[in-house]
Order: sequence, then C-alpha cells, then structure tokens
Amino acid sequence: MKKNLLLAFLVTATMLGCSQSNSPAFNVIKNDIRPPAYPLITIDPYTSGWSFTDNLYDSSVKHWTGKDFPLIGAIKVDNEVYRFMGTEDLELNAIAKTSEYGNWTGKYTTDKPVDTWMKNDFDDSKWKEGPAAFGTQENEVTAKTHWGSEYIWTRRVVNIEEDLKGKNVYLEYSHDDDAIIYVNGIEVVNTGNAAKKNVLIKLPENVVNSLAKGTNVIAGYCYNRVGNGLLDYGLFVEKENTTFFNKTAIQKSVDVQATQTHYVFSCGNVDLKLTFTAPLFMDDLKLMSRPINYISYEIVSADNKSHDVQLYLEASSNWALDRAYQESESEGFDNGDLSFLKTGSSTQKILAKQGDDVRIDWGYFYLATEKDKGTTSSIGDGKELRANFTNNGQKGSVEKRIGTNEKLAFTRSLGSVNKASGKFLIGYDDLYSVQYFGENLRAYWNADGKKNILDEFHKAKEEYSQLLAKCYKFDESLMTDAMAAGGKKYAELCAIAYRQAISAHKLVQAPNGDLLFLSKENFSNGSIGTVDITYPSSPLFLYYNVELAKGLLNHIFYYSESGKWAKPFAAHDIGTYPLGNGQTYGGDMPIEESGNMIIVTGAIATVEGNADYAKKHWDVLTVWTDYLVENGLDPENQLCTDDFAGHFAHNTNLSIKAIVAIASYGRLADMLGKKDVAEKYSNIAKGMAAEWVKMADDGDHYRLTFDQSGTWSQKYNMVWDKLLKLGIFPPEVAKKELAYYLTKQNKYGLPLDNREPYTKTDWIIWTATLADDQATFEKFIAPVHLFMNETTDRIPMSDWVFTDRPNQRGFQARSVVGGYFIKMLETKLNQKK
Repeated sequence: MKKNLLLAFLVTATMLGCSQSNSPAFNVIKNDIRPPAYPLITIDPYTSGWSFTDNLYDSSVKHWTGKDFPLIGAIKVDNEVYRFMGTEDLELNAIAKTSEYGNWTGKYTTDKPVDTWMKNDFDDSKWKEGPAAFGTQENEVTAKTHWGSEYIWTRRVVNIEEDLKGKNVYLEYSHDDDAIIYVNGIEVVNTGNAAKKNVLIKLPENVVNSLAKGTNVIAGYCYNRVGNGLLDYGLFVEKENTTFFNKTAIQKSVDVQATQTHYVFSCGNVDLKLTFTAPLFMDDLKLMSRPINYISYEIVSADNKSHDVQLYLEASSNWALDRAYQESESEGFDNGDLSFLKTGSSTQKILAKQGDDVRIDWGYFYLATEKDKGTTSSIGDGKELRANFTNNGQKGSVEKRIGTNEKLAFTRSLGSVNKASGKFLIGYDDLYSVQYFGENLRAYWNADGKKNILDEFHKAKEEYSQLLAKCYKFDESLMTDAMAAGGKKYAELCAIAYRQAISAHKLVQAPNGDLLFLSKENFSNGSIGTVDITYPSSPLFLYYNVELAKGLLNHIFYYSESGKWAKPFAAHDIGTYPLGNGQTYGGDMPIEESGNMIIVTGAIATVEGNADYAKKHWDVLTVWTDYLVENGLDPENQLCTDDFAGHFAHNTNLSIKAIVAIASYGRLADMLGKKDVAEKYSNIAKGMAAEWVKMADDGDHYRLTFDQSGTWSQKYNMVWDKLLKLGIFPPEVAKKELAYYLTKQNKYGLPLDNREPYTKTDWIIWTATLADDQATFEKFIAPVHLFMNETTDRIPMSDWVFTDRPNQRGFQARSVVGGYFIKMLETKLNQKK
C-alpha cells in the first residue's frame, strides 16, 4: 500500500502552528501512545529533562535517573495564575538526615534476628554499631559501614522534639537491592527486587501519629542479591505555606513526536500551546551536538477577546549539580538581543566524577530569551520569585549569587493580547565532555575549543523558524516511513525512541580526527562506549547517518589497534562514563563483543556499498574473526549481551552471532576483492550453520542451549543473516522459530527465553523482523506497544521488562531503543540494488 493511502486510512492529521503567529501550519501525525515518560529536554546523558506524569504539572520535571530537575511554568491571565509545568519545591526540614546530608549512627547485624527485631522495645544491645550509609564501596552513595554479606538488619533511634500530628512527614531512602523499612514497627517500604536512590515517600496518617515526642525507631532490612549493596534512610517534615502556584491549567492534549513534544492547555480564557524541541538531525552533526533545545509557546484567546497575559519560567540550579544541595554560582546578564540566566557548581571539578546514577556538576546551565521591555529576569529564593510573579512584585536581582537550591526565572509580560507567541532557549556548556585515554575532549560542536556558547545561542535564535519547520517535516516523515515499514503501532514506538536513543550518547572528536559517538550505559552499570549497547542501538544510526554508526565503533578499534587492549577479541567498553581510559567492566564477553563489532562493520559496508571502513581495520577484524572460528560454534561458559541472565555455556543464540559475524567477514572480504578469503570464511560460516541446525534442533523449535532439550530462546541475532542477505541459515529455521514464539507470547510480549517471564523489547522487534509478512511482524509489536502504553513504571523507556505484568525489570533511558529502527533499516537495505 502506498504511503499516502496509509496516511488516509490510518492517520488523523492535526494542525499545529510552529509557534510564530504568522507562520504556516504543519501536519502532525498524531502519536496515540501514552509513553512511560515524556521527553522534554534531550541534549546528552547529563542534560536530560523528562515528565514522568501524564499531566505536565503533576510532578517535578526530572532527570532520566529520577532526580528532580525543577522546571516550573506558570501563566497569569487577567491576574489569575495557572501552573502548567512542574511543581513547586517540596520544602522540608530534617528530623533525621540521611547520610548524604548529615551523619547518623545505627545498630546493625548480618545474622538473622528474631521476628520482633523492628519493634521499638527490641533489645539490640548485642548488635554492632556503625555510621551510615551501610553498603559496598562501589555505590555512588558513600558507604561508611562496609556490608559485604547478603543480608543486613539495621536500627536507628530518632529523637523527635515537636508534635508532628496533622503534618506531612516524609521518609527518604536509598537501597540496593530488596529493602523493607519500618517506622515504629509499622512497615512503610517493601521494594522487592529493585535499586533506587533518594526515594521520597509521604508517610500515612497512622505512621505519623505513631511519631511521638522523644524516642522513635526506624528499622531497615536489605538483601544484596549481587554486586553493589546500599541502605540509607531519614525523616523529614514539610514546611508550611511555601506554595504560590496552587491552581493548575487544564491539560487538553500531549503528543510525542521524534524531535518534539507538544502540549495544549486551557488557562482560563486563553489556550496555551507549549512545544519542547530538540533539533537532533543526524545529517548535521554540528547542529545535532549543539547543546541547545527550544521551549516554544503560542497563546490564543479562547473567547476571541484580548486578555492581559504574563508568562513565568523558572529553572533550578539542580540542572548543573549532581546532588541537590551542592553549592552553586548563578547570575543573569544580557548579550546582544538575548537575556541569559546562568548557573553552575561553585567548585567546577571538571570530569571529576564517573558512575551511573551521577549527574554533571561542572560546566554551566543556561536559560535565554529575547531581550525586550516586557522581559524581566531574576535569581534567588523560589518562594520569593513566585510570590513576586503572583503579586505583581518588583523585579528580582540578577547579581551573582552563591548558595544552594538557587532558582532562575524569566517573566514575560505580553500585554493585552488575542494571540501571542515566542520561545525560550535552554542549554548546557559542559566545557569538557569526556576523557579519552587521558585527554579531555570537548563536545563536537566545539571540538577545536574556538566556539563560544553565547554565539551558539544567538545562532539557535536566528535559525529557530527554519529549524522548527524542519522538525515538523522530519517528524511527519519518520512517522510516515515507519508506518510504511511496520504499521502505526511500530511507528509510534519509533517516535518515542528517537530522542532517547540519541541523547544517551555524547558526540566528540578523537585526537586522531575520528568521530566518537559514545554511549552511556544508563541504569545498567554506567559504562562508556559499551559494544553490546552499540550493537542493539546501531539500526537507528545505520538508517540515518552511517558516519554515526562508525562513531559507535571507532573507540573500540582504536583500543585494540593501539595495543592498549591486547586480547584476541573485542573489549566490552572503554571505561565508566565520562572517563574512557580503558575497560572497567568486571568481565569479558569475547564472542559477544567480537561478533557485534564485525556484524555492525558488515552492516556499514552494506549501507555504503563499499568496504572501505572495514579495510582500515582489516587486521583486527581478522584476529576477531579467527577467534570466532575457533570458539564460536559451541560457546564456553560466558556472558552475552543479556548479562543479567548470568553466565551459561552452549548458548545457541550467541553461536548464531559468531556464525553471522564470520559470514559478514567473508562478505567484507568479497567486497574488497579478496576472493579466496571470502570463499574460505563464507564456507566456514555455512558449515557452522549446518552444524548449528543439527545441534540446536528440538522438534518444533530450537533450543536455548545445545545441551538442554525442552528449552527455547529468541534467536534475534539471526536477523542480520536476513538483512545483509548472507544466506547462511536455511529460511525454514526462522519460520519454525516464529511459529513457536507465537505460542509463547504473554500479554506484554515474548519472553527472552524459557527461564523467566521478562524480555528485552529491542530484541522482540529484531525477532519480529525475521518475519516475511506484515501480519506476523505486527503480532509481536502489539504487546510491546501495549506495555509502553500501560506500564505503571513512569520512567524513560525501559528495554528490560516483564511480559506478564506492566512493570520494568531494570534499566531505563538506554540508547538500545535505537534498535527499534531495525525494521526501517530492512526496508532501506531492500531498496538498495
């Protein structure tokens, strides 16, 4: 069916302005999915802002890790204030600080106590005593009492001096993994298998009523399943009379497109259209890496009358800090025709931190807007700034301030209007982005260090109309092309994956001139440039810009070719983000990573129509391929990319990866005119594939491991045999597997294998792409779409989820959702001669 017919039957186009009153309208193909979280500001792994709730005003804007990145928006219409974005800070007084902000000592034991251990009158005199937090040294939260065993039980005495009845009291806690926490013997937290930091929960009334003046007890248990361990907790009470924007707008709609998120609100007698735009175009790498996004607004009278309108936009110094109460330095100033607000940490320890649940605290965050007589800017205490806006108070100061929890705000007085529009610009200058084998590298937009962030803001302002038009066109094109490839539900998944996948990377230039597109392994271990993150994410970049696909590989080729990595297989990573000085992952994945590197190199050659890139790296590709020839058919006990499932031997899907990689090497040799080499390795791959079919056969399907009958697994690695047209595995292998998979699907998708009900959503889409017909493909896509639409875990998309319930198993905001584009990549490759 032609694309225009697809649009006619499947799409309802809505018309939205590009936020300038005289501009033409653009078609938006409505995305009907309710994503787990809504992308707002998507620049890189550090400068990342999301809405975790369906209404933009129901919670604070958050970093992808879940930490608050406050961004508050309010509009005053005829002197009535409506909050349309974010929430006002929950201002708390500490009753008992967590270890991050104070010192506390507790009793603990690693031997299982009696069942009454959490009661106030329990005798813990024989327990050990130590300072919190309790945990392993690997955690980002400093563990002052080392806990290396599986289980720990802790007790903390809290002395309360005030009557808390009728007040809002909160428990803050951090844990890794399973935690149960009691307040005065009442269970208030039971996390199950999870790991989170700085979770804040409001205590129910009965628990608050138990908090008497004098001695109280918080008791916490934690089970460290594997790796890191952590337990920390404290109590806080809410300050009174600290909010000013209590009335909210009414959110009428929200729509997530590839480069934009559109909101529409009713605010009394006016409607507000608010659009968050990230011009992440992969055909313009300087622009893609420019660390500036737009927040556009258009105000239209709902009753055709003019109304007095003012806008308020407030950001927090948190955007430039790792921890909320670090000291920051903030100021406001004018430059040319733009007004700026700027904040950054006072210490500016550049590239001093590495880790997973870590945010940037060097460089500077900026808000900017046009300088005019209706615009005022202020820095200071959030309560005062909001009170001034609400009560038509005086302009605040923009003099340099040093403090904690600083707020930066613009007010735009639009006058009495029937219609008005404008924009804010939001960005971050990180000064230096990553360390690469000892050398600090700047972001790609300023690779030579000669650019100025203020100049970039002015460019962004000048290019605004042109870029918004391009964004609307691109968003429509992506939806159209994805629908043609895989249907409407598939297209909607691709649209919500686009910004997440790109912004989980940092683009820099290596000292030798190579492009480096370095991923951060978000909420899995924080590695930088992980090869088994590259592999699943690669279809997006192979589809839109093959140079970025090379940028996913260059650092690993350099690592081996420089001699810094001397093993005969590819490395897993080059460090922990943002420090890329050598592998930090605790184990190797020899077959996994070597196969990944060779297959993606083969895909690059197929997209480009030549093997010039492979020729540059031929020697190391040969070493890796020979390793796979020797070790790949029946893998020994080792990890694959699904390392959360643990080590196991005889992995049939990993064997497929090795075989397809060997065949890819043979194809590359053929493209380079090495006919004898091509014939040799192609024949080896075909012979191994024939052996695989016999060894893995289990009747109506193929096994998880060669040695275990009655098992099964997704054979997603086989998709490259189809896409690259290698012709290694008989077509009936995929057909038999797909038919069997359809008998194993749960409500929210196809499990990864027979061992657990969880899955990887990227792999499901790869598995679905093995299908030769659209109907079968869509049978696998529909449950994934349903999961994203119904999951109760409101976070940037997780790729590791349960199939029998609407919950994530782990991971979030990772770049691997770029793998969703594999069906579109198949369409592109099929169009090549």
